[in-house]
Amino acid sequence: MYLRRTQRRRKDGSVVGYVQLAHNRRVGGVTRAEVVLNLGREDELDMEGLRRLARSITRYTDGEPPDAAEAAGEGLEVVESRPLGGAFVLDALWRRLGVAEAIAAALGARRYATDVERVLFALVANRALKPFSKLAAAEWASNDVHIPGLEAMDDDHAYRAMDVLSAADTEARVQEAVFFAVADLLNLEVDLLFFDTTSTYFERDEPEAGPDGAPGFRALGHSKDHRPDLPQVVIGLAVTREGIPVRVWVWPGNTNDQTVISQVKDDLAGWRLGRVVWVVDRGFSSDENLRYLTRAGGHWIAGERMRDGSPDAQAALGRQGRYRSVRDNLRVKEVDLGLEGKRFVVCHNPAEAERDQAERDAQLERIEAELARIEALRERERRQRKNKARGPGAARSAKLTKTERTLARNQDTAHVKAECALRDHPSLGRYVRLTATGRLRVDRARVAAEERLDGKFLLSTSDPDISAEDVALGYKNLLEAERSFRDLKGILRLRPVYHRLEERIRAHILICWLALLLIRLCERQANDTWRNTRRELERLHLVTLAGAAGHVQQTTRLTPAQRDILDRLEVEPPPRLTSLTPA
Repeated sequence: MYLRRTQRRRKDGSVVGYVQLAHNRRVGGVTRAEVVLNLGREDELDMEGLRRLARSITRYTDGEPPDAAEAAGEGLEVVESRPLGGAFVLDALWRRLGVAEAIAAALGARRYATDVERVLFALVANRALKPFSKLAAAEWASNDVHIPGLEAMDDDHAYRAMDVLSAADTEARVQEAVFFAVADLLNLEVDLLFFDTTSTYFERDEPEAGPDGAPGFRALGHSKDHRPDLPQVVIGLAVTREGIPVRVWVWPGNTNDQTVISQVKDDLAGWRLGRVVWVVDRGFSSDENLRYLTRAGGHWIAGERMRDGSPDAQAALGRQGRYRSVRDNLRVKEVDLGLEGKRFVVCHNPAEAERDQAERDAQLERIEAELARIEALRERERRQRKNKARGPGAARSAKLTKTERTLARNQDTAHVKAECALRDHPSLGRYVRLTATGRLRVDRARVAAEERLDGKFLLSTSDPDISAEDVALGYKNLLEAERSFRDLKGILRLRPVYHRLEERIRAHILICWLALLLIRLCERQANDTWRNTRRELERLHLVTLAGAAGHVQQTTRLTPAQRDILDRLEVEPPPRLTSLTPA
């Protein structure tokens, strides 16, 4: 294709040139020129328009998109600029995982006036990028960020989408579809599943009660946030060894950890995960729970309580044997107590042992100082009472004996309170004992017992084939579940929870779970923390400009760091020119 010039002579003898867009076509062995477009008289051509066309063609052939200035014409004015990069990447991962398809399948034939999937994605992106309440998230999605495929939303759209998500995920169909998409995409290994629980509280004075007066969904219970005065819910999370969240559970706030293991195993039994070894903390290692985990060929690795007086734990810790080094700061030895279906592994961390020793020495120093202070105060009060009894009013001591005794008791009350406070201290109290005379002393036997446990933790497993080293390393990976809880409460701002209805609370936690899944995937593929990745991506903006030809949207030029992130995530960069609205 090319431009060709033709000319024609007028009656007055003048010559007029014409410009045409033509291409050659071979017909019957003869090459003929075919006119595609007549551009008009040569002296009347829009030369600047032809130059813009030439530049745009050159940029297209060289791999560079046209510029907004050429599309919108002269007199450009910046209308707005919104962050694009974070939402764009999260949306690409969202679609790659098939979350939209999973939600659509769960919704079935139901139809809604708003795009529920886009609203839910906006809420998930808000958790990952700039966590707000649902009301503020609706304003953020409408005015402060560019969400692909969503022009605007309000709080009613957000609440309606949460209700739809809660109803669709009643049997965890959305979670199951999303996890298996992740498993296929990343080729995840689910031979080890790590489970743990946490709690999150609500800022309200009283727990809610059910219709029959029984505790409601938001109830008082054992708070892992050290807020036993506030109602809460209990959250359970199962993750893989790579830290990818598998499924989330939500229970009433008064739920005991020991009662949830059977439900967790049964819920995931239908997912056909194959042979799974469950890794649980010492809070779930009751004999009944461990027996339940071994049903249908399952196995477990569990932390054991070392200080509860269990005969098996005492026997395992007291058994002699040689440690084997696994890593620089981890040594293990296996102990056989002859128990069918249960093996013990004693683990020792030399660096942790030094920290335990240093911490205990500091605590004993505080205890000794406090005991000395109490004894000094007691001795001073004793001397004051003795001197007063020998004073000028000693002759009337018989009449004041009762008053003197009351004064002595009041003066001694401060000492008694100080001793009680020391004895009941959560960390110092275990190192003191009460003597026959009613005084506190350092419990040297307890100190010696604690020294033997420095840097040690005790594990047990039902798997006869897994090595002691793999048992220890597998249990250490339980920290991934704890890290997930920290990110839920820190980066994703799980709390405060502004919802009152149970289905909204469940939907809120599920939205946080989806956000956690996306940022874990991003961290794994980008090989960097989400905080660093988010900070760099949010510098990529979508700028809206207005010109003579209309409105045009163009992205800012990618930085080398942004391009590297997109390459690692295997995400195609957004087009430079995204839309053009004619005037």
